[in-house]
Amino acid sequence: MRVLITGACGFVGSTLARTWRARTPDISLIGVDNFIRPGSEINRAALKSLDVPVTHGDIRQASDFEALPDVDWVIDAAANPSVLAGVDGRTSSRQVVEHNLVGTLNMLEYCRRTGAGFVLLSTSRVYSIPPLAGLRVRVEDQAFVPSPEAPIAGLSARGVSEAFSTEPPVSLYGATKLASETLALEYGAAFGFPVWINRCGVLAGAGQFGRPDQGIFAFWIHSWREGAPLAYIGFDGRGHQVRDCLHPADLVPLIERQMAEGASPARPRVMNVSGGISSARSLRQISDWCARRFGPRPVREHAETRPFDVPWMVLDAERARTSWGWTPAMSADAIFEEIAAHAERHPGWLELSRP
Repeated sequence: MRVLITGACGFVGSTLARTWRARTPDISLIGVDNFIRPGSEINRAALKSLDVPVTHGDIRQASDFEALPDVDWVIDAAANPSVLAGVDGRTSSRQVVEHNLVGTLNMLEYCRRTGAGFVLLSTSRVYSIPPLAGLRVRVEDQAFVPSPEAPIAGLSARGVSEAFSTEPPVSLYGATKLASETLALEYGAAFGFPVWINRCGVLAGAGQFGRPDQGIFAFWIHSWREGAPLAYIGFDGRGHQVRDCLHPADLVPLIERQMAEGASPARPRVMNVSGGISSARSLRQISDWCARRFGPRPVREHAETRPFDVPWMVLDAERARTSWGWTPAMSADAIFEEIAAHAERHPGWLELSRP
């Protein structure tokens, strides 16, 4: 089995590669990365030591795929993953579309030409923002929880399911991922290669180059330990907004099953993959965890809500459980401890990835 991982030197791509190498030493892994994210060279050296070669290439450039060898599967872990990408005044809207959608097109053309299967790592941000932003919530145990009200299709006590609306607006980032999903499914149907789409919750773990708009759990824990400024932004300004979390290593067993299944039409092609409600934490709860782990410190409060923020977003991964027998192995607390231990071993880690 030969597998190509795009975005191989990012946090998710490199974690997948390391996990695969430990689980299945004889698997043939190759990577491609454009190294535009500061800090990515650190992962390149680590992968080289594990005999995972990484080619310098930009998925936005179709010609960069011409020199790549044929593989059996492509795992797309390359994306601009920020919900504020293209609208924050610091990044280009055109580049977001080129990276997240044109890049997908180039990967699919490579799969069409070589007959490789395709696994797209998508996102919870494909779901419609207005009903999520307008969700009525109450505070319990320092975290928002949805209040009882008229039923919303696709929303239950387990979280947001695949039946939830994907009607715009979903952000430019969410739109590029949703369009990529559709394009991938159409390519698979038209040209006869298998496609699997995994909509991931917030991915977190040691070695992540966290930022306030992406990798929030790693960003918060590293910043807390380093004494860097932190602020609760939006809603009531007290950090009650909630997200679930998932370690990328837990994706590998699911992807292995999907690759073994191949083109079977018996299982759903699109599914949520997350830590679910058991992994859901508010920023305030993360702060309480950090205070116990590192000691207390103040956090500023800003009640002004940013565009595209939502008070509560937890993915319901029941379809993955019933279809594949998949559940994540690593708990939220284990993920947080892994990040904290990494922060202690690598002071100033976040500085490595600042522009």
